[in-house]
Amino acid sequence: MPVQPGRMVLDRVELVRFYQVKPIRIVRGEGQYVWDDRGNRYLDYHTGYGTAFLGHRNPFVMRRLREQLEKIMTVSLTFENDTREEALRALRRVLPPYFTHVFFQNSGAEAVELALKAAVKATKGRSTFVALVHSFHGRTLGALSMTHGVKYRKAFEPVLLKPRWVKPNDIEGLEKAIDDSVAAVILEPVIGEGGIIPLDPEFLKAARELTREHGALLIVDEIQSGFGRTGLPWAHMEAGIEPDVMTAGKAIGGGFPVSLVAFQKWVAESFETGEHGSTYAGNPLACAAVLGAVEAFEADRVPEQAKSKGEEALRYARERLEGLKAVRDIRGKGLMFGVELRFPPGKVLDCLLEKRVLALRAGATVVRFLPPYLTTVDELRSAIDALAECIKNTYG
Repeated sequence: MPVQPGRMVLDRVELVRFYQVKPIRIVRGEGQYVWDDRGNRYLDYHTGYGTAFLGHRNPFVMRRLREQLEKIMTVSLTFENDTREEALRALRRVLPPYFTHVFFQNSGAEAVELALKAAVKATKGRSTFVALVHSFHGRTLGALSMTHGVKYRKAFEPVLLKPRWVKPNDIEGLEKAIDDSVAAVILEPVIGEGGIIPLDPEFLKAARELTREHGALLIVDEIQSGFGRTGLPWAHMEAGIEPDVMTAGKAIGGGFPVSLVAFQKWVAESFETGEHGSTYAGNPLACAAVLGAVEAFEADRVPEQAKSKGEEALRYARERLEGLKAVRDIRGKGLMFGVELRFPPGKVLDCLLEKRVLALRAGATVVRFLPPYLTTVDELRSAIDALAECIKNTYG
């Protein structure tokens, strides 16, 4: 093909840059560590936005993936498959008993899209949703509609759904927002991207009671908070509630792209053949990853490790950071915690990178740590010490 005048000839196609790129090139990972192309080792508390909660190259996941690669990679849901069946049996051991059905997807946003479709179908066509201020549920159009941040929504506002927004833990606001036109309330039990905001058990209970009273669904988005990260298998269990639908992703594949939607029986049975689908959903490699992840979850007692290590991390963070003028709050659950600053955290995150600790932003002013369960208490303390030094060096 001839090159048009004035156009450069490149030796590769360029990646569309939706993300701000950090000045390191990561080439390898193992457990709680990653290495750059210069051989420098980093403590990874970014973990791909929480995806590598089971650690990089978790041995349970790797073994199952290697075995599956020797068999077959792609099997449509049109056909049965032994690995998929085995993954479903494994999920029965870790999902709450009120979730009797699942459908596999490939990403968190896809799972949220299906959850929203389920609410519309199960409520016979209702189209009003209630979502929380500071929430993040994805960037596809339906999921983006339930995501609160203006920076995500602004360019696409004309075609988005318009949910009723409620502030986290505002029971009175929830009561005003839910009526008989609502299809579902969707919420994260611990708001992640929006600032590490745990929802009170009382608020979760009110959401369950009000949705049931008005014939609406309660959808819990556990894509970041679930699979043991907060110290429980699933974060919503702390409130003793039984949601109608749950989305899960990130950690459930140990780093392999896979997600799922879990349904109560009555919701799953509202669907008819052909009303949803996905080319790659439930493929044998993804199911092998899920199977390995469940094995790691059980063998290493992941929720117990997250609970004990997370409690020590929060205790030590408060000890080291509460007296600093730049720190507004310290909060979290298990190995999902953040430090809210009085300023944007960009310079602090750059400083942590120089100290070879990878962390990420949440909301406008929160430094977020999403450590793998494999990390040690000493490493958590070391990372918090580095954070304290970075805050002092940056803000005094």
